[in-house]
Amino acid sequence: MFLTILTFSFQEDDNFKAERNNMVKTQIESRGIKDQATILALLKVKRHKFVPKEYVKRAYQDGPLPIGYGQTISQPYIVAFMTEIIKPKKGFKVLEIGTGSGYQAAILAEIIDSVYTIEIIKELENSAKKRFKDLNYKNISVKNADGYYGWKEKGPFDAIVVTAAAEFIPPPLLEQLKEGGRMIIPIGSPFMTQQLLLIEKKGGKTKTKNLMFVRFVPFTRSK
Repeated sequence: MFLTILTFSFQEDDNFKAERNNMVKTQIESRGIKDQATILALLKVKRHKFVPKEYVKRAYQDGPLPIGYGQTISQPYIVAFMTEIIKPKKGFKVLEIGTGSGYQAAILAEIIDSVYTIEIIKELENSAKKRFKDLNYKNISVKNADGYYGWKEKGPFDAIVVTAAAEFIPPPLLEQLKEGGRMIIPIGSPFMTQQLLLIEKKGGKTKTKNLMFVRFVPFTRSK
């Protein structure tokens, strides 16, 4: 009986590895993602560990999945695109707004030195903290707060990744972005199609570029 359990566990891991490889090949590389650090992170991070049990079999499908509290884990391609666009590298310190399941933070943590991530929903913050601990991520810090204000005492940041749709760019986040830094954020009305924007800070000024149309859950604020 003991040997049977071990065999089942081994096969399960092998199946998920094959699904991860296929996800990267058909959803990520085929759509133009070329950054090797991003690709390697997506191959390594076990996405099925970041979804509710009832969605494990769908973890590597091409789309978002619900994680409770009206929130979702983003489509793998969107996670890859947002990661590649900030040009992550060793030595970077990145702020993420909207921890959710923690998948985007885990992808970043495979590449950069420090990830600071903010989640306004306490239950999601608690579950993400436990997940990071269980998966041995020691370079991710999580805080339960209103992401609008960022994490000033830990800034400035080399990059900022916002995973919820805001109606405008929060000024505190711009202030906490380093000179030469990049921020990616969806801007637009909740429950509608939004524009994914890239903001670059140069010479104290910001340059904004529209990247694509997206649909993200709303940027939740404290009451």
